[in-house]
Amino acid sequence: MSSPSSIVLFILVLFALVVLGKSIKVVPQKQVKLIERLGRFQKRADAGLNIIVPFLDSVRATTDLREQITQIEPQAVITRDNVTMKVDAVIYFVIADPVRATYEVQNLAWGIEQLALSALRNVIGALDLDHTLTSRDTINTQLRAALDQATQQWGVKIMRVELKNIDPPQDIKLTMEKQMTAERSRRAMVTNAEGEKSSAILKAEGQKQAQIVNAEGQKESAILAAEGQAQARLRVAQAEAQAIQVVADAIGTAGNPAQYLIAQRYLESLGAMGAGAQKIVFLPFEASGVLASLGGIRELLTASSASPGPAAPPAPPGPTGPRPAPPIPPMGPGRV
Repeated sequence: MSSPSSIVLFILVLFALVVLGKSIKVVPQKQVKLIERLGRFQKRADAGLNIIVPFLDSVRATTDLREQITQIEPQAVITRDNVTMKVDAVIYFVIADPVRATYEVQNLAWGIEQLALSALRNVIGALDLDHTLTSRDTINTQLRAALDQATQQWGVKIMRVELKNIDPPQDIKLTMEKQMTAERSRRAMVTNAEGEKSSAILKAEGQKQAQIVNAEGQKESAILAAEGQAQARLRVAQAEAQAIQVVADAIGTAGNPAQYLIAQRYLESLGAMGAGAQKIVFLPFEASGVLASLGGIRELLTASSASPGPAAPPAPPGPTGPRPAPPIPPMGPGRV
């Protein structure tokens, strides 16, 4: 049998092991243990090896310092225009002060959830349906600010709040779908009208440019035609001047070239009149003037051909003025 000393030693060793186990506390990373001594807060046990007084110190709570997530179940909220909808959200928060998070609130997660519900009703109640559906970022920001201010005394930092689902009633959904269809139809009509407007404007501008180009072409064509006519008339005038000069050189100083040209034009006019008639040609009563012109042309030609020889003796003086043509009886209509 073992001696009493051995039993006492065994008991002492066992007691020492129990005391050592109660004195050493190993805390994992990103966790904090709160140590109380005789029911009163003593210290924080951070990550690593920590020594406490056995049988006097005890661990009150273990707090996780990582970012935590709390989900808000779908809740019925009323908008400013009296539309009831169901909204749920997710809250991301971090415990910044484990001591206050443990001693200042009984149930931290439940308290944050109740504060989120109150803030959610207040924020959405100040908005109408359209702004609620289109202002998620604004609602998230306002919820985060309200929760962060309310949970500051609990040692909690609200990182962000995200709305998950906004579920309006079924009749509101049908109305929104009809409104969306009408809006898309209106946009399609506006787009079609703008396209037709742009097409009409482009077409008008094209017609305008075409008319401008056509007018410029007509202008240049008219200018070129006028220049051509001017050059043609100038060439004709130059030719007539050269013809008159040739006639004047042929006649010399014995006659008047103008009388020759007048008689030539007169004969050309008579020829044109005769060419247009069928059977009968009416000659003017002043045909004697024509014959006198013919006589003058003959004399001019005779004088020009005789000008190289000796000068003829001067004619006896007679009455001044043009020499009268021989009398010709008046002519009536006759057949050619």
